[in-house]
Amino acid sequence: MTEKNRCLWAINVPDIYVRYHDMEWGVPVYRDQILFEFLILEGFQAGLSWLTILKKRNNFRNAFDGFDALKISRYNKQKISELLQNSGIIRNKHKINAAIHNARAFLEIQSKFGSFSNYMWRFVDGLPIVNHWKCDRDIPATSTISDQLSKDLYSRGFKFVGSTIMYAHMQAVGMVNDHLIQCFRYQEVIEHYTAESNQHETMA
Repeated sequence: MTEKNRCLWAINVPDIYVRYHDMEWGVPVYRDQILFEFLILEGFQAGLSWLTILKKRNNFRNAFDGFDALKISRYNKQKISELLQNSGIIRNKHKINAAIHNARAFLEIQSKFGSFSNYMWRFVDGLPIVNHWKCDRDIPATSTISDQLSKDLYSRGFKFVGSTIMYAHMQAVGMVNDHLIQCFRYQEVIEHYTAESNQHETMA
């Protein structure tokens, strides 16, 4: 069987990383809970590898109540103490406190904009940005939009939302398609979005 062309970062890596590349990375996400999950996980990733986070992802889901923002916003000192003793996650007090803080800020955005998705996607006018990269070194770590998003989130009280983290977030949730053009997922992601858009238009 012929091996599929993939982005360079998804070659010769553990299967969990390949599956993430092949099934999730770059696919547009509109569900608030998933957007929140990525936002929290990317905050915990700071200074670490994404592979480390992926390996602990299910542990994070269990520890953080399925990334239910309302529940997380109500965590108390006892819950924080439990999390700090949970070896299945990243036991960093600053990051745990930031997750709780961000859950509260997340709920405020939901209240103001109707959904966190509405808030996020307005930065790209509701449409994924499709780039045309030929090699990994061409892909930027930040963008003008991630700068704007980061600044706005900070102004609303979020933590661990620097421009680099937010550009990674945009890549992960499909606000930007940064698959290399030779990667088999590049066109698939475009077709996935197009099919969903057509379906929504038909239902409307």
